[in-house]
Amino acid sequence: MGRFIKSNGMHRTLEGWPLVFTVLTTLAILVGGLVEFLPLVLVNSAVDRIETVEPWTPLELEGRDIYIAEGCNTCHSQMVRPFRHEIERYARNGGGYSKAGETVYERPFLWGSKRTGPDLAREGLLRPQALWHVRHMEDPRSTSKGSIMPPYPHLLEKDIDFDGLTAKLRTLKQLGTPYSEETVKNAASIAREQAQTIAKEVEEQGGPTGLENKKIMALVAYLQSLGTDVADPEDDVANAESASDDADVTADASR
Repeated sequence: MGRFIKSNGMHRTLEGWPLVFTVLTTLAILVGGLVEFLPLVLVNSAVDRIETVEPWTPLELEGRDIYIAEGCNTCHSQMVRPFRHEIERYARNGGGYSKAGETVYERPFLWGSKRTGPDLAREGLLRPQALWHVRHMEDPRSTSKGSIMPPYPHLLEKDIDFDGLTAKLRTLKQLGTPYSEETVKNAASIAREQAQTIAKEVEEQGGPTGLENKKIMALVAYLQSLGTDVADPEDDVANAESASDDADVTADASR
């Protein structure tokens, strides 16, 4: 290394050729990027697929975009870790701990690591009632005493952009999400139908009327879907205990 770091060495010479140095640095970055990126493109599947996992419906996709736009992912994670206490708290109604195959259609993924609020990876299994979510978004403290979450009443007032859904689905299809051409073309009508179903459910549960075109319906559809398409192996808790034991062994060995 001496010939690189001495005052008249090769590195000093390269620094004296700014154009050459820039080109070589750019090439090094490109090669490093390709080494990281190409395996994911060339391998048919980087993770094991879960047969029950399906792409978001058009309305759920719109709800996911609203979830991100409102900053929900900055306070809520979507990843149940493989520990017993995590499963008992966040996946007590099923779903188990999070697996990589659940997020094959996520762009971007929303795993997160900060929990100002609870993890939502299994929210659809824990709280399937549409009205609960409507009330919670309108006034969080009406459903969760002491919550520091801000209210989002505007979601009950602003309309969903149904017309923009076809373009969103077509883009995702080009990226590899397996939407059928029929689903892409009829995205707006499919979303409207699902929104009407959820709005009717809210009304039947004693909630407000006239929400079928409001953004809150898309967000509720998304939250209701979280965790519902994941198989729940009977040995999830046992696997979590095993993972915890392995982690303890590793920790002991590193001390």
